[in-house]
Amino acid sequence: RAPDASGSGFREVLHSAIDDIQQLEGQAGQKIAGVLAGNGEDVHSALIAVEKADLSFQLMMQVRNKIISAYQEISRMQF
Repeated sequence: RAPDASGSGFREVLHSAIDDIQQLEGQAGQKIAGVLAGNGEDVHSALIAVEKADLSFQLMMQVRNKIISAYQEISRMQF
């Protein structure tokens, strides 16, 4: 679907990505709490959940850096 002039399509994509990262972090936290509480949580699955959350966060930070860089480049242009 094509985003409208207000850029809400892009905003929705960013909000969705942030929500996904928060969900992954929550899952990782639950798995770690399960391991620490001795609820039979698998240590390996907890570590995988933590790594997924970390990689997702790092990807989001790189996207943010690219957006900031593009904005700075556009702001330096003279029209």
